[in-house]
Amino acid sequence: MARDNWTEEQITIVLYEYCRNPFGQFSATKPFVKELGKLLGRTSGAIVRKVGNLASFDPQMKARGVGGLGHTGKLDEVVWNRYFGHWDKLAYNAEVLLAKFKNKELEESLTIDLNDLPKGSERIQEVKQRINQCFFRDTVLSSYENKCCITGINNTMLLHACHIVGWSEDEVNRTNPQNGLCLNVFFHKAYDENLIGISPDYEIFVSDEFFGAKLENVDSSTKEYIKSINHRKLIMPKRFLPNRDLLAIHFDNFRNNNILR
Repeated sequence: MARDNWTEEQITIVLYEYCRNPFGQFSATKPFVKELGKLLGRTSGAIVRKVGNLASFDPQMKARGVGGLGHTGKLDEVVWNRYFGHWDKLAYNAEVLLAKFKNKELEESLTIDLNDLPKGSERIQEVKQRINQCFFRDTVLSSYENKCCITGINNTMLLHACHIVGWSEDEVNRTNPQNGLCLNVFFHKAYDENLIGISPDYEIFVSDEFFGAKLENVDSSTKEYIKSINHRKLIMPKRFLPNRDLLAIHFDNFRNNNILR
């Protein structure tokens, strides 16, 4: 019987799902793995093995001592090298391929709300932007295993994928998961407003302005909790560690607005 080799299209889709889902969730018994296998004409076990193959190219997984599976194919490396660091390209191309495998048009295949998008030539660019935003959120949250990197809160309704350097400030890194932090809504706002800062060494700093002008009105237990965060280290993600250079840019803004203690 002829060997049924993996195609570049199939590997691209698996890489997309590798990024968007926690690595530890890839089990042959998981419904989303079974569904992906059915869509690609592969067994769920084959999907899990391919994820392991791709993980073997991930430098941060290697740094954690998770080397993935051996016996990778040349096409695995081709796909990895094509898309690693080019996340907007991966997100859009993979969604186009998913639509193809589903025998649907792209917009019909997507689970993103597109009702408010304009018609005409601007629509394609807006669709790409929505795809990139969803990929960024899914990948950042999955890298942190759906836990806030300051508090450990794991309710996804309360979690945001926070850009380190803002969406409007750095077009190149808009979709880069290493430009992201998983923060609950409270600390996301505090980070954006420079009420907390995170150093390139992953240390948390709390601004003296955190509580505003009327500190005496703040509950004492709340004050003690926020103070306990000062100089604490982040809860680190399993993949896509926050980029130190990008953290330094945001931290410089924080230092310019605060006296560090």
